[in-house]
Amino acid sequence: MTRTLTDQLQGILATLPTKPGCYLMKDAEARVIYVGKAINLRNRVRSYFHASANHDRRIDQLVGRIADIEWIVVASELEALILEMNLIKKHRPHYNVRLKDDKRYPYIKVHWADPFPTVTVTRNMERDGSRYFGPYTSVWAVHQSLDILRRIFPYLTCDREITGQDERACLYYDIKLCRAPCIGKIDQAGYRQMIADLCQFLEGRTDSIVSRLRLEMDQASQELRFEQAAAKRDQIRAIETIVERQKVISSDYADSDVLALARSDGDACVQVFFVRGGKLIGRDYFLLEGATDTPDADVMAGFVKQFYNQASTVPSQVLLPQDVEEVNIIRQWLSQRREDQKVEILVPRDGPQHELIRMAAENAAETLRSLQAQWQVDRHRQEQALAELQQALGLQEPIGRIECYDISNTQGTAAVGSMVVFEQGVPKKALYRRFNIRSVSGPDDFASMEEVLTRRLNRWKAAQELGEAPGKKPDLAFSILPDLLIVDGGKGQLGRAVAVLERFDLLGKVPVAGLAKQQEEIFLPKRPASVLLPRSSQGLFLIQRVRDEAHRFAITAHRKLRARTGLASRLDAVPGIGPARRKALIERFGSVADIKAASTEQLSEVPGINLALAQAIKAHLE
Repeated sequence: MTRTLTDQLQGILATLPTKPGCYLMKDAEARVIYVGKAINLRNRVRSYFHASANHDRRIDQLVGRIADIEWIVVASELEALILEMNLIKKHRPHYNVRLKDDKRYPYIKVHWADPFPTVTVTRNMERDGSRYFGPYTSVWAVHQSLDILRRIFPYLTCDREITGQDERACLYYDIKLCRAPCIGKIDQAGYRQMIADLCQFLEGRTDSIVSRLRLEMDQASQELRFEQAAAKRDQIRAIETIVERQKVISSDYADSDVLALARSDGDACVQVFFVRGGKLIGRDYFLLEGATDTPDADVMAGFVKQFYNQASTVPSQVLLPQDVEEVNIIRQWLSQRREDQKVEILVPRDGPQHELIRMAAENAAETLRSLQAQWQVDRHRQEQALAELQQALGLQEPIGRIECYDISNTQGTAAVGSMVVFEQGVPKKALYRRFNIRSVSGPDDFASMEEVLTRRLNRWKAAQELGEAPGKKPDLAFSILPDLLIVDGGKGQLGRAVAVLERFDLLGKVPVAGLAKQQEEIFLPKRPASVLLPRSSQGLFLIQRVRDEAHRFAITAHRKLRARTGLASRLDAVPGIGPARRKALIERFGSVADIKAASTEQLSEVPGINLALAQAIKAHLE
């Protein structure tokens, strides 16, 4: 492809450095549409614009949209690789291969830095002394795994301070879901050994655990501690039951991740088999975006970089279905992530390892087929629901975007309004917004709704003006009007919504409806009778989902505001704490419990808090 370059692009291409680094290609609206890395920035970036270059369709489309190029110089190719991954995660460029929903993947977190570690689910890995396992693609599957783990390794789930001196244990001890360190039934060393076993179990290393448990069981039996011996026996049986389900590969295998790719109709799915200690201990799949028209090797390279950038562990071997261009620098980076232990990247052509690749590829293809079938069913259901709603409400235009509003408060305090957005029947959580009610005193949901809608439409007007200014990007939550606006409530709330729309000259241009909870009645302007959708209607199910989501989001926001308000009021009672210091404490610690748990030294690190004031805060809260 050839294109006429602007003076700006010609100037950039003429001044590119010959050093390693990353480049960010932007479109006319200043959005980052592609991120790449290079050993030589000048040679690499210029190659996109060579008339003789034989690019694939995806690159041709990319080049046609480039309006600006930004570059960042680094010291080495390895630094460029790491920076590239972080930039892709930050900007999620359209033309890069990206892990789908990568910000949402959960991990199992073992709070190893605590004296008596607990086990939780998190979406963020931090350098806090904890041990992490994942990422996993399903929160439900993680919680199912934890249910099993807790029966084998009954870890703590309470937040009490463990002294071993409590008079009685909680119910979980009675139902054998806790070892009761609170009453001294297990000491700190024994409890931490159990959690270490849990970590080894998650890593797929069970032989040493079972061997040690058998010795402990025999010793307890010989010492006539039959209750402890029985507990060890049950633990061994539970572990062995799970291990029996794991496919034995070969005792000669190094710890490996086996990767394979399946593609269909523009969708891409990578299946990962986790082989540990010669056994296939688990598998997971990951969906990719931006893979259309991208060669398989580039898709796999993009996946490897992003997956291991957030993986909690890196095995000694990674088996791939084909060679990738950046294999040497990726191998160097993985070895660094494994604390400078060598990582091999292999492409097996035959033998048992190749058979594993083939099996992973079959699973990837079956997974993708199943997902595509489900997506097709969901799309049909959503299309049916939107069509039913359009017909029932007598709308001329199809419904693409639905906005729903709800109010939550407790006797008029900490009132919050919620705005949720559904597009084509699917929630768009990035467009959700909440409104802390400012102008209403007391429990007046009608006035609160009027304030929320007024502020929302004022933001729409501001977005229209901003959109006309060069280089400015309006907030997508407010810059587009809905095809259907729903308020949670009956005729009263609908009346307030109609009044607001009239003030903005939008009545008749933005369809509006009120949804009453009791009979799921839908009220429309100038229609005396409500609309009742059939109980089995997909349109009704969609309306209910939208309303329930608005209600959930409003309650969540209200609870957070109420908690912060309660915290603020308790801090206000401390002499010397004014609005600025109170805000600094809230932003740093977030809750009374965390402020109480902080030391005076930690409190005094907050701007405006000296040691004497920190001691006063501690004394007041305690």
